[in-house]
Amino acid sequence: MEECPLIPAHNASQAVRDAYDHWTKANDKTEVYILASLSDVFIMKHKAMIITCQIMESLLEIFGQLSSQIRHETLKYVCNACIKEGQSVKKHVLDLMVHFNVAEMNGTVIDE
Repeated sequence: MEECPLIPAHNASQAVRDAYDHWTKANDKTEVYILASLSDVFIMKHKAMIITCQIMESLLEIFGQLSSQIRHETLKYVCNACIKEGQSVKKHVLDLMVHFNVAEMNGTVIDE
C-alpha cells in the first residue's frame, strides 16, 4: 500500500535506485497475485491500473462498505448507466457486468 517513489534521477545514489527497483519489483509481483485471484470481470476493470495501491483502493471501495449500501449504490449505477459517445461497447458492458456481480455478491437477487 506504499505510494510509488519518484523515478530516480540519473545522478541519484545507488541506494535510491535500489529502493525504487525494489518497490517496482514488489509492485509487479503483488499486481500479478491480486489479478490472478480476481474473477475475469474484475481483472478487466483493474488491468489498466499500474500501481497495486490503486487496485487495493478500488477493491476496498467495492467490498469495504456495508452490503446494503453497496447494493443500493450498485443498482443505482446500473439504472443510470448510459454508454458515452465514443466509449467502447465492450468496456461499457464489462463495467455493467462488474456492477451486476457486485450487487449479486452483496445479496441482490436479479430477476432475469
